[in-house]
Amino acid sequence: MFYHIKELQYQARPERPDPLLAKRLQEILAGKFGEMTVAIQYLLQGWNLRGDANSKYKDLLLDTGTEELAHVEIVSTLIARLLDNAPWQDQDAIAAQNPMVGAILAGMSPMHAIYSGLGALPSDAEGYPWNGRYVTATGNLLADFRDNLAKESGGRVEAARVYESTTDRGVRDTLAFLIARDTMHQNQWAAALSELEENEGFVAPGTFPQERERREFSYVFFNFSRGEQSAQGRWARGPSCDGKGVFQYVTNPQAMGEQQSLPPAPPYIHDTPPSVVQDYKMSMPPNI
Repeated sequence: MFYHIKELQYQARPERPDPLLAKRLQEILAGKFGEMTVAIQYLLQGWNLRGDANSKYKDLLLDTGTEELAHVEIVSTLIARLLDNAPWQDQDAIAAQNPMVGAILAGMSPMHAIYSGLGALPSDAEGYPWNGRYVTATGNLLADFRDNLAKESGGRVEAARVYESTTDRGVRDTLAFLIARDTMHQNQWAAALSELEENEGFVAPGTFPQERERREFSYVFFNFSRGEQSAQGRWARGPSCDGKGVFQYVTNPQAMGEQQSLPPAPPYIHDTPPSVVQDYKMSMPPNI
């Protein structure tokens, strides 16, 4: 059960209208790393967590997911206020008088006026609708928390870039709060991962017996590019991060399977007949 408290978690008061900044903030709201994504992701991970209903990890997920809903509200409010008194109706007239100004105004999302009535949209900065495929909820906390850490990292990068794109002190203040919460969330997922790795191991899922792997390939790095710069990395030599192997570096990896060849498809599939493909090969010059 959820309660909505009418006061925002943090203030969202821009200094002036700015429809282009509102468009950029759509990425913070509903992009791949946006507030809508992490809110649904953390809540689903928590609701899908099986076992003890009083698990500290379930509580961690639902606490954070609920906070992210508050961030959805903050960014939505900020977008709507940036659209207040925005001169979208006069774009055509202004553009006709000054092509440069027209080019700038052309960056405003027309959907903010036509579809949402000067409100936030469930879409990213390019107008692509928010997509549930952004959400990761595998049921394995080690895999999920690593994705959570990546989402918070990407979100903080984007928020920092939008912060640098404006001089509006009100917007910067709101973003500074959201960036600070991203700092906390990155740290909390890292702390939770550290706990899980101690109990489950480093590689997810820790429940899969490693004896079933082809162990001779478990800690081998294959160099598939020109040069050997990758050989300078921590992943090329020394003990593996899970403590169960030693990294090896292969300079010129060789093919280990046979040449790919498929039998002809049945006639009802209507592929190109094998005789035609073979005739084409026979007609090619020898050096091709």
